[in-house]
Amino acid sequence: QVQLVESGGGLVQAGGSLRLSCSASGRTFRDYFMGWFRQAPGKEREFVSAIWWIGGNSYYADSVKGRFTISRDNAKNTLYLQMNSLKDEDTAVYYCAASIRVGDPVQISKYDYWGQGTQVTVSS
Repeated sequence: QVQLVESGGGLVQAGGSLRLSCSASGRTFRDYFMGWFRQAPGKEREFVSAIWWIGGNSYYADSVKGRFTISRDNAKNTLYLQMNSLKDEDTAVYYCAASIRVGDPVQISKYDYWGQGTQVTVSS
């Protein structure tokens, strides 16, 4: 099956930037789309951003629109999330996910594979 490994998380001051990476391996097929979700303490996991692997159509949660940018490198099987102008409320564990089927990329139930997550902590 597909294995997803996130990296790039860490501690950053409010207003700063981080770039998350998600490396995918072990697959023999092309994913339809991949996305980022996050889960803050005491909250449910929520959609952050997603991108279609072919074509690059992207989607963003209202809370991150204009600040975060999702991208992918098909040749490297890597997904990225550039996070700028970080806020305290962005603090969460960020998860990479992949879907091998057609569906709504903003819905958590549409994803088939998940990484273990990477911690992002924003301090002010």
